[in-house]
Amino acid sequence: MSTTPKQPAPPIDLDHLQDLLDAVPAPLEPLDVAMLDGYLTAIALQPKAPAPGEWLRWVLDSEEGRSPPAGFDAEPIRALAMRRLQQLDTAIRGRQWWDPWVFAPADEDGEDADPEDWETVLAAVYPWVAGFALGADSFPRGLMGCKEADLLEGLAGIYQFLDPEDLEDADELLEAIEGIEPAANLEEAIEHLVAHSLLLADVSRPQKAAAAPRPGGHGGARKPPRRPPPRGGGYSR
Repeated sequence: MSTTPKQPAPPIDLDHLQDLLDAVPAPLEPLDVAMLDGYLTAIALQPKAPAPGEWLRWVLDSEEGRSPPAGFDAEPIRALAMRRLQQLDTAIRGRQWWDPWVFAPADEDGEDADPEDWETVLAAVYPWVAGFALGADSFPRGLMGCKEADLLEGLAGIYQFLDPEDLEDADELLEAIEGIEPAANLEEAIEHLVAHSLLLADVSRPQKAAAAPRPGGHGGARKPPRRPPPRGGGYSR
């Protein structure tokens, strides 16, 4: 009996997804696609996956997690977000690279800003990191309920792109961030996001087999291969 190879799912249309998010009615404050991707990464790192209804409410309203008004159909957003969550879950379980939804801001001429400029790096990755922080903080008994010392390296690699004032009373985390060599460009910054997410996966979602050692002799996730950020045809607003 012959079998038909499973066809890969079509790519998610980010412009369409952003249009759906933009249509969420006020006073709700929905995530944008970059924040959504960081948020869903944090959801994928939870030791026990929250039910869709628990995490979707923060997608629709990042301020308070409020429910949309009666009559608003959130199913198209839920379906696309679930597809992305499944992609992230597969990558994290396999300790594989994925392409975060991070996009270089445009300059005055409408072209991508200089990816070597630190301000460009911060502007590009901040939405993703802010979304990740929302996903981590919204379920404190999940990922953030793991042993703090074990999370420190992974969180430092992601939260290095936040304003230190947003991390007040987190002295150990700030100290760990100070020990990180800053990314030289946007490509390296994106590598930081993926590599340190996988470090967190070794804490919150450990593999049954012993993890391969990282360079330097420490246990944990291997750094993923270097990949460029998305270029051309990607989402931009």
